[in-house]
Amino acid sequence: MNNEMAYLLGMIFGNGEMQRGLTETTVSVEIPHKKLETEFSKDVRIYVKASIADIQAVIEPLIVTPIHFIQNPNVTVLSFRKTNDDYSMREILRYTGSASSHENIRIHPDVRSFSKDERLQLLKGFADVTGYIRRSNYFFDKFMHRIYLEVPHNWELVADICNLLKSVDIPVQTIDWAHPNMRDPRLVKYNQGYPSFWKKEHQIKIWANEFLPVSFAVLHKREALDQFSNELENGLKRTGKRIEEITHKFYWEATRDVKRPKPSHPCENDSFITATIRGKHYHSWREIARDLGYKE
Repeated sequence: MNNEMAYLLGMIFGNGEMQRGLTETTVSVEIPHKKLETEFSKDVRIYVKASIADIQAVIEPLIVTPIHFIQNPNVTVLSFRKTNDDYSMREILRYTGSASSHENIRIHPDVRSFSKDERLQLLKGFADVTGYIRRSNYFFDKFMHRIYLEVPHNWELVADICNLLKSVDIPVQTIDWAHPNMRDPRLVKYNQGYPSFWKKEHQIKIWANEFLPVSFAVLHKREALDQFSNELENGLKRTGKRIEEITHKFYWEATRDVKRPKPSHPCENDSFITATIRGKHYHSWREIARDLGYKE
C-alpha cells in the first residue's frame, strides 16, 4: 500500500463503478458538480478540470495506464481499463471484493492496518467525489461551517467511513440518515402523499476545521474548506469559546443525548432500509449509528 493507491481506493469507495470482464476490468469514478459556480463565483468545471491534471499526475504512474475523463455540465467521469492479472488491478479487486459499485461496497478490514497517512489519503479520495462544502452548510451560527459527505443507499459504508474518521481522530458532528424517522419524523410528507420523500442520500456532517487533516485535492473544495475553517475558528474565538471543546467531540462524549420522541412511521419496514436495522424505530441518529457499528 502507498498514498497513491489509498487515494484511488477512496475515490472508488466513494463514487466508483467496476465493470468486470473475464480478462479486463474497467473502473470509472464520477466527480459530481452540485452547482455550476464555486463559493467564490468561479466555474466549478474549470476548477475540476484543473484538479484532474493533479489527480492524473498522482494516479497514472501508479496504474501505468492513461486515465480518460469526460466532462459534462453536472459531472466529470474518470475511467481506466486494466487486465485482471495486472498488479495494481489485482490490488483494487482485492480491496473492493465482489462489489460492482459504491452502492454495495464495504471498506476492506485490511484498511485498518494502513498507516495514518494512507488512511487520510483514502478519506481524501472519498471526499473529493462525495464531499461538499457550501456557505449554506452551517449549523445555527453562520460561521459554524460543516462539510458534507454524501453516501447514497449504502448504509454500512456510512458506518465504515465514520469509523475510519474516528481512527484518525476526526469526530462526526451528525449523520443525517435516509431513514423515515430522521427525514420525515412527524410524518408530514407521508400524510401529504409523499411516502418516499425520505429516500435520499445519507449525509455525514463534519466541522470544517476538523476536516483539515483530510482536506481535498479538488481545488475549489480545498479553497472553500480553508476559508470556512478560518471563519469557524475566528467566530468561536469572538464568542470566547474554546475551539476544541466545541468541535472536537465525538457523540458518545456529549454530556447529554437529546432524544426527541418520534411517532412510528409506516415505512420503517421498507426494503430501502438495510436489513440490519429494518423494522426498528429510532428517536436519534445516534441510535442508528450505534446499531450499524459507529460507536465508542
